[in-house]
Amino acid sequence: MNKQEMLELMRSNPAFYLATVDGDQPRVRGMLLYKADENGLVFHSGTMKDVYAQISKNPKVECCFNDFKNGCQLRVRGQLEIVNDNALKDEIANHPSRAFLKPWKESGELADFYQTFAVFKMTDGIGVTWTMDTNFAPKVDVAL
Repeated sequence: MNKQEMLELMRSNPAFYLATVDGDQPRVRGMLLYKADENGLVFHSGTMKDVYAQISKNPKVECCFNDFKNGCQLRVRGQLEIVNDNALKDEIANHPSRAFLKPWKESGELADFYQTFAVFKMTDGIGVTWTMDTNFAPKVDVAL
């Protein structure tokens, strides 16, 4: 699978699992991808969440995407940066796929949306695919 095919797999299957480290313990949770393109992967969470503290302490993560229809798994490893760009935060919050964020932004329920909404970006990720057909083949790293 090449880079473009990997990006398309992520865009078509935006629910993924994110692995972080908490001390000496791995932590995995489901996340929702916002964007995957030539500029990297973008997703978000809240600063009050454990995942934010874990990424702040150790930004090395792995994401696992599954295309169950085609029997393919894609793991992407790399380092995250926290993006403090209010225009990007507005773009995400106003996107039709993120209607669940509107109350957070508009209600004032949290002290300050721009301070409590965390955007993560991975550039220079490395993708590796797995299928039953390639189960015993050597892994092939693909720069994303």
